[in-house]
Amino acid sequence: MRRRNYYGSRRRRGGGGWILFFLFLLITGGVAGYLWYSPKFERIAPTVELPGTRYWNPKKAIEIRVRDNHALGNYRVFLTDGIKRIPLASGTFVEGLKEARIPVTISEKVELDPRRTPWTLQVEVTDRSLWNFGKGNRAFATSKILVDRTPPVLGVLAKSPSIVRGGSALLIFQARDAHLKSVKVHAGGRNWIPIRYKEKGSYVTLLAWPFRNPGFRVEIIAEDLAGNRSVLRVPFETINRKYRQSWIQLSDRFLNGKIAEIASQYPEIAKIHDPLKRFKAVNEDLRKKNEALIHRYSSKVSPVDFDRWRLKAFYPLKHAKRVADFGTERHYYYKDRTVEVSRSYHLGYDLASTRNAPIFSSNSGTVVFASFNGIYGNMPIIDHGLGLYTLYGHCSSLLVAKGDRVRAEEIIAKTGKTGLALGDHLHFGMLVQGTEVLPMDWMKANWIKSHIDQVFKRADRIIASQKGSR
Repeated sequence: MRRRNYYGSRRRRGGGGWILFFLFLLITGGVAGYLWYSPKFERIAPTVELPGTRYWNPKKAIEIRVRDNHALGNYRVFLTDGIKRIPLASGTFVEGLKEARIPVTISEKVELDPRRTPWTLQVEVTDRSLWNFGKGNRAFATSKILVDRTPPVLGVLAKSPSIVRGGSALLIFQARDAHLKSVKVHAGGRNWIPIRYKEKGSYVTLLAWPFRNPGFRVEIIAEDLAGNRSVLRVPFETINRKYRQSWIQLSDRFLNGKIAEIASQYPEIAKIHDPLKRFKAVNEDLRKKNEALIHRYSSKVSPVDFDRWRLKAFYPLKHAKRVADFGTERHYYYKDRTVEVSRSYHLGYDLASTRNAPIFSSNSGTVVFASFNGIYGNMPIIDHGLGLYTLYGHCSSLLVAKGDRVRAEEIIAKTGKTGLALGDHLHFGMLVQGTEVLPMDWMKANWIKSHIDQVFKRADRIIASQKGSR
């Protein structure tokens, strides 16, 4: 009996051991699963965005962008040349923050030896995870730093002697920097895109004084990859030209004829039944849409062969009479002049000769648009290079298509009265980088010689002398 009890008690203790072992595994597995799947113990390291190499002006802050899927913890930033290690920034992120930018600057007290280049920027970031025995996940990133405190060097090579309000000018200049990032010309309230002129560091641009701007100021602005910026003011002799105003009475025949005809092609305008409101929609809303198309097609600056780029005076219609001026502010009224219905600006010359007269491209170029454009009717636009474009509106027929390369004196269309035109004529417009300019400048051979050709020659002489002195 004792033996059986003895063995029986042993069997009972053995069964209890297995239960304890099973509970141990269950608890251990539960803890492991909790540690594995709990967000508090996540194992994804933060990310640090740094370029491989960066130019840096120490006076300006570098922003380091960091992210974490759960929550950012601490950060440290150092600058090292391989011998000494300079701490630049350190700190703890606000709890729960998943994305941040770390602004980093160098104190003026820190002396950087420019001969020791490149330096290395080191960034260390941890998150708030309890993984790794509470130390969290760690990310480490480095970037090569080229210290640059020198701004670009700017200088004018040659420029047009003057510019008239509404007119054009040519500017050739130099912007030199080993790490040049961008260069632009700000004039007349907008930026003009320069292109390279013959050799590295030299640039050229046509620019304009928009006729509705009362003042004109020209600045060349250059910036390098380190953020160093230079601005050079370029003085121009300015000639203030006054532009006319005209008052035009609207007739019922015009409102119910030409305007109704144009409106019928645009559902959003055709549904307007009031003749005066319909005219306002055509003269303002449709005009704005049509001019936006023109600006879009005439904004590109196409490179040219500067050794061959020579322009003749533009005169697209032989024996023509000018019947409307550029820049005229037109006020439209119905019956009573004191009640203005709408207003607009005339952005070209209206030239008239005979019906269906041939229209010539005075200079070679590429057709960038040739189709119907609302109030402008059938209209080709020609790119003559360097941001200079010509526009021909109200044509009865087009003899060129988009993409065609036209020669000087080639017939491109015939005059007509399509669009917002009552009689057969040509609306001739000129644009510089998408801005309408006074055509008269470009219609004079003497102006092209003094304001364009001679500017190129002066710049070429200076460039040649610079090469000779090297």
